[in-house]
Amino acid sequence: MSSRIFQNVIIQMKDAVDRTIGVVDEQGFVVASSELAMIGSRLDDFHAYDFESGEQSVVTGSRTYSPLSSANGKFDYAAFVEGSDALARTICSVAAVAFNEAKSNYEEKHNKAAFVKNIISDNILPGDVYVRAKELHFVTDEPRCVLLVRQMENPDVAAVEVIQRLFPDKQKDFVLNINESDVVVVKSLPSANCPEEILRVARSIENLLQEELGVKCVIGISTNARHLRELADRYKEAQVAIEVGRVFESEKNIINYESLGLGRIIYQLPTTLCEMFLNEVFKKNPIETLDEDTLETINKFFENNLNVSETSRKLYVHRNTLVYRLEKIKKITGLDLREFDHAIVFKVAMMVKMYLDSLNTSKY
Repeated sequence: MSSRIFQNVIIQMKDAVDRTIGVVDEQGFVVASSELAMIGSRLDDFHAYDFESGEQSVVTGSRTYSPLSSANGKFDYAAFVEGSDALARTICSVAAVAFNEAKSNYEEKHNKAAFVKNIISDNILPGDVYVRAKELHFVTDEPRCVLLVRQMENPDVAAVEVIQRLFPDKQKDFVLNINESDVVVVKSLPSANCPEEILRVARSIENLLQEELGVKCVIGISTNARHLRELADRYKEAQVAIEVGRVFESEKNIINYESLGLGRIIYQLPTTLCEMFLNEVFKKNPIETLDEDTLETINKFFENNLNVSETSRKLYVHRNTLVYRLEKIKKITGLDLREFDHAIVFKVAMMVKMYLDSLNTSKY
């Protein structure tokens, strides 16, 4: 914290106040004062422990003190005014408010974590990103990745502190609290292409939350940001990864935006267009006509890359039995899954149906 910030406030207040005012640190040394000669000296009547009881002001024989607020709850500074009368207490309280405001503005401006949070939240103009980055000596073009950690069922407020332990370098990696369930990690990367490192970090977060807090989570991973200004878009990608993964990859706890494929395209389609597509594909019979056993056969067929022999082996049925089932599906839907083009259409249609079903479920 620069003493110049406090001194600037004092200069503005000096003409309106006929008392000596100033700021001391936790050891009682004057860091700013309307009496310049006092700066650097120690005030013998100041004791930090006087504020441990939570008092808003402390009066000694010759001065009145008021503590300044601190984000970490630790005592850092106190305002002081010469005198112990009611007027001194009033002046000290007013001065503390002014010092707190200046201190808060300074910390927000010079706090890298707050700066990064403003970027991902779209709370800063693109042109200002360059200016602030220069002020904070921030490397703008370093590769970074955004991981969105969403706690499931019973979120724990301690999750931020737990995750922070994995990232001791607070000048390069940032752990940001978004709301009661979401924590964002902006991770600096050693290179632009290191998917194994990102996956390792995600697994470490998942395991630590489970072991320390008993909290289950799902983690969305963005593509890499090549510049600070891209972090807002990467944060949106991490959000999309979780939302799309909930629909198409519900069995996974770690979802990479890059691996979503068709899912992220379908997720952005209007529902009316999705419904039209399903009606066109299944004009002979609706997809609901297919029973669970038939759908399982279809899924296995896709999992085995449309290979009849391999699929029949995995389903423990004769090859001819599988061929019969595929013929039945063709008769019902008009699509022959052994043909690549038909298989693609059917696969997309199944994903569209899953998407629409998820929307209907979320309404209740």
